[in-house]
Amino acid sequence: MTELEDLRYPIGRFRPPSSSEPAARAEQISNLRLLSPALQKAVYGLTHLQLDTPYREGGWSVRQLVHHIADSHANAYCRTKLALTEDWPTIKPYDEAAWARLADSRLPVDGSLAMIAAMHERWVTLLESLPDADFERGYVHPENGRQNLATVLAIYGWHSRHHTAHITNLRARQNW
Repeated sequence: MTELEDLRYPIGRFRPPSSSEPAARAEQISNLRLLSPALQKAVYGLTHLQLDTPYREGGWSVRQLVHHIADSHANAYCRTKLALTEDWPTIKPYDEAAWARLADSRLPVDGSLAMIAAMHERWVTLLESLPDADFERGYVHPENGRQNLATVLAIYGWHSRHHTAHITNLRARQNW
């Protein structure tokens, strides 16, 4: 990997899991459960200037990352519920970069941290309640095609660790 690749993908690029067995899903659900405390620890004590520091040249700031996680996971939570209540609904994608430039992405991170904690409590509870067959339900993403909930869970377990690593790696490089 190049240095830019290392900065962009600190835990590697997403790779679909080789298994969607209950044990693999339990680990992915655990990644969602652990996101809130890991993210809170990652940003703890950072100054406004540090929160506004990009994790890499041309990348989002720590503040934007936290707000992005809240936005992205809120969409994923709603899409999960759509997949469980409709027959392969087509979901609406959104422009993540445009969302990251909106005014609410300049707010303090506390609101998004609280949102992530509350939403993940609900999302984890929902996922843990599902029978195995429900993980084969899913939705149609206009750009990425059909995605079952087993794959969605793996994506967002990875996404949780991916963006948290952006922040913790920046802190380590900057000696914060």
